[in-house]
Amino acid sequence: MRIFVYLTRDVATHTLAVSFVLFLVVFSGRFIKYLAEAAMGSLSADVLLPVMLFKLPSFFELILPLALFIGILLSLGRMYAESEMVVLKACGTSPARLAGYLLVPGALIMCLVALLTLYLGPEGSARAQRLLDNPRNAEGLQLMAAGRFKSQRGGELVTYTERIDKAGVMHNVFVVEEQSGTDATQVTLAEEAEIITDATTNRRYLELRGGTRYSGVPGEPAYEAVAFSRFGELIPEKRDSLRASTRIDATPTAELVTSDDPRKRATLWWRLSLPFLVPVSVVIALALSKTDSRRGRYARLGPALALFLVYFLALTQARSFMESGGGGGAMLLTHLCFAAFAVCLLYWESLSLGIFGKKHGSV
Repeated sequence: MRIFVYLTRDVATHTLAVSFVLFLVVFSGRFIKYLAEAAMGSLSADVLLPVMLFKLPSFFELILPLALFIGILLSLGRMYAESEMVVLKACGTSPARLAGYLLVPGALIMCLVALLTLYLGPEGSARAQRLLDNPRNAEGLQLMAAGRFKSQRGGELVTYTERIDKAGVMHNVFVVEEQSGTDATQVTLAEEAEIITDATTNRRYLELRGGTRYSGVPGEPAYEAVAFSRFGELIPEKRDSLRASTRIDATPTAELVTSDDPRKRATLWWRLSLPFLVPVSVVIALALSKTDSRRGRYARLGPALALFLVYFLALTQARSFMESGGGGGAMLLTHLCFAAFAVCLLYWESLSLGIFGKKHGSV
């Protein structure tokens, strides 16, 4: 029990410290990415901080497994470097018993990751999605700023709206757009405009109502005028944008279970697989933490992180395979392969002695 408490306390201390550092790195990186989208006009800067706070559970889904992995490497690396592990082995502490000790905090992290990825993460993403879908918070290429002219795309697009009411409806809209590669210009006047979302595709459109569009070349008398009662224009959206990524993350897990969409099924398998990343990575960290005082406590940190990265990339490739129509067996097979590899690493000394010992005896 003393060994278990001592080991758990040391691993927990390192895990908390690494989690804090990783959180700062991930949070600042995501904030810079979202800030760049706001600077390009893809979303309103006013919602950046609330969206980031709502997406915190999604950040910790990956931070906690990696932090525990690094925490075990640092803790056991120190114990190997200071010969504490030699004493434990001399007292009869086997690799299986060490794995049992470490899997206890690993099980707690596993349950926490399952809670984050299956419930808290989707719930936070859903609240962030509601903020992003609010017309007053949604700025984009074709959206206007109330009471002022807004120049976009290097001056090729100029927009103006007199006011925006509480419902997000824009009144007295004016849009001038230069056609790329030609001298033609389009001028659109509309009484109202509103951002609408298609319920089937979840794509956003700018719907203009009660207006006229004029098309022609400035300086020439030939202009074409088209009157319309309703005119919709698609708002372009990148696949990896904040709004696009949040939409699939905001889908409740119960809805993913009953869906036949390959992308949603891949998301379900991804949420289920993240908790199982924890126990496998715990065994890998235990197996790769062995060092000595001459090499130092950080000797195995680089190869171990490289192996963890390969494991994570294999899971992402399995997810991409499922999104393209493949089965969930790819993700399950990935976990089984790395679990078997982790066990082989843990008992590598015994296996190598058994194999090479038999060969030496036969000679």
